[in-house]
Amino acid sequence: MKCGYGWEQSYAIEHHTDGKGQPFIMYKVNGERVPSPLSNPTCLNCGGHVVRIMRAGTVSQVNATIDRLYHHRIAPGIAGPVPAGENPPRPPRQRRPSHDSPGPVAVNEPGRRPGLLARLLGRLRRS
Repeated sequence: MKCGYGWEQSYAIEHHTDGKGQPFIMYKVNGERVPSPLSNPTCLNCGGHVVRIMRAGTVSQVNATIDRLYHHRIAPGIAGPVPAGENPPRPPRQRRPSHDSPGPVAVNEPGRRPGLLARLLGRLRRS
């Protein structure tokens, strides 16, 4: 998470029992025994130990999405800013009123105060 590098690695997980009957787990990559990826994960790019472990296929899905959005391949494992000029932000469209009238106007009888519900609804409409 320090450098933004992303990679995928598959582990073969083997469950065994030792001579005393205690269970233990061996992790293998390409047939070679490796330490648990959960005990001391290390970034292959910067050597940092703060990494995010995600479900298999997540990194490749993100790379594929970026490829589809920006129509160009990205180098695997490289994170960085989006190229300039790609999908520039557009200002929000101005809404035009559909009619020229100001809308409904409340008519109260002189000297009569509206009820509690009417006052609350009036405040909600104004906010």
